[in-house]
Amino acid sequence: MDLRIEKTRQSIVNAFLALRSGKPLEKITVKELCEKAMINKSTFYFHYADIYELSDSLETEIVTSIINSLDHPEYIIEHPGAFTQELFLAYLSRDALIQTLFSGSRSGCLIQKIEAGIKELIFERLPEYRNDPIRNIILSYQIYGAYYAFSENRNENTSEVIAVLGRISEELQKLLH
Repeated sequence: MDLRIEKTRQSIVNAFLALRSGKPLEKITVKELCEKAMINKSTFYFHYADIYELSDSLETEIVTSIINSLDHPEYIIEHPGAFTQELFLAYLSRDALIQTLFSGSRSGCLIQKIEAGIKELIFERLPEYRNDPIRNIILSYQIYGAYYAFSENRNENTSEVIAVLGRISEELQKLLH
């Protein structure tokens, strides 16, 4: 990739994150982002259709990095407690960025994208799960339940919360067999 294009893209991203950390996505304009990034509007539109596409692109990058950082994605089936721990450590390593990108009206998007990514990993390995409603319900419950339980208990001992969620995941997994 052309170094100038990459530097411009990084300037756009940095300006966006600075703005996003202080205001809701809906309040950010292309004009103010371009002023902060010191670029023309046409340059922004060369890279993105609008602010929402930029935001979605960054959200997707974060989710992809979380999913790709999982050393053992198959553990969601084989060792769900270990998988849960690995997943939450991946969340925590990107926590500041997650809190910025997935705040306000975007708060539910993280878990939706995580669920889609994790299920796709599972379906690649175990295609019979794709059309099995019971397995899909259990997987959704496991993914969403753990995420929201973690979110609601962020102020507690993180290691303990993750350990409890891992034990719950182990028990839920027994329903899949």
